[in-house]
Amino acid sequence: MLREFMDPKFFLEELEEINRKLVKGAEILTSIPDVDVEPTPKELVFEEDKMKLYHYLPGERLSCPTPTLICYALVNRQYMMDLQSDRSLIRNLLGHGLDIYIIDWGYPDHGDRYVTLEDYIDVYLNDCVDFVRERTDCEKINLLGVCQGGTFAVIYTALYPEKIRNLITMVTPIDFHTTDGLLNVWSRHMNIDNMVDTMGIIPGEFMHVGFLMLKPFQLMVAKSVGLMDNLDDPATVANFVRMEKWIFDSPAQAGEAYRKFLKDLYQENKLIKGELMIGDRRVDLKRITVPLLNIYATEDHLVPPASSIPLNDLVGSKDKTLYGFPGGHIGIYVSSRSQKELAPKVSEWLIARCPKRDGRQVRSPARGGGGSGKAAARGARKPAGKAAKKPPREKG
Repeated sequence: MLREFMDPKFFLEELEEINRKLVKGAEILTSIPDVDVEPTPKELVFEEDKMKLYHYLPGERLSCPTPTLICYALVNRQYMMDLQSDRSLIRNLLGHGLDIYIIDWGYPDHGDRYVTLEDYIDVYLNDCVDFVRERTDCEKINLLGVCQGGTFAVIYTALYPEKIRNLITMVTPIDFHTTDGLLNVWSRHMNIDNMVDTMGIIPGEFMHVGFLMLKPFQLMVAKSVGLMDNLDDPATVANFVRMEKWIFDSPAQAGEAYRKFLKDLYQENKLIKGELMIGDRRVDLKRITVPLLNIYATEDHLVPPASSIPLNDLVGSKDKTLYGFPGGHIGIYVSSRSQKELAPKVSEWLIARCPKRDGRQVRSPARGGGGSGKAAARGARKPAGKAAKKPPREKG
């Protein structure tokens, strides 16, 4: 190989090939006005403040009549689960006959500075659960939590076990004091009070840079170098841009919710100690007795397996399954292996635990003239209560 590089002819041919790819890549990039994400059809059925609840249009026949609500993380956008048609965990779950709803938390701004963790769990998430229960006439629903949304789902199920039939957690942090992940170590040494008191909300750019610095070479250099080999392939370039769009789409974080999540969980690990309080209620994981499917990614650098696995020993469930997916934090949603293995695994597990109610029809929101586009105008109820904006914390 060294001899080839010393050959002027070989060197010039390589330069010519690189130049050709750069020119072609520039043409492709400039011809892409924007990449489409979330290709799977869905409809807005409920909204509250910045939070929106969507229902994916189901197939003709439901294999599991109990609806499944997906609770995604606050720190990224939920469309990672439906990034493109051939890499969509959502589409695959629908194809197996599941009835799926998903929460879009929106983009917090300075008006959301005082939104708390209690608001997210006791108000927004609880209202979504109640809406789905009412809309589908199901006393209990399935709850699938992803990453931080999985932590929310676990907390919620411990507080409201009577509303949940089955619980699924995906790459969910539970033990925040593991030393396997750099994020866990860094977070224990952050001055959260100074950050929140100074900025009010935590900018999405801050979150994004922090995640990149966990694996700077791989996330900032290696991926671009790898793109060079396929820069003349429109499909590869479009996929790259689509992924970059999601990576850089980082919502800001409501200050008070961020403060409590970081201090009580990452710094004090209160959840597994049984000391976490949501309002005036203590979160006791032993109150979770519903069937549990706990999924972790074996190569996850954000939520290492050591953070997720302990959940199975902490809950009171007798029916509990631990499943290790061979991949990373992002690959669990978009890899080809995920489409072939994970969606069938989740679907089969749920279907086996769903009560049979032959003939249940999934009700669609009422459609009528004069609608404003809001969920309320399309037949969805608006909740009576909204997340209260809390006064500033007193200092001193």
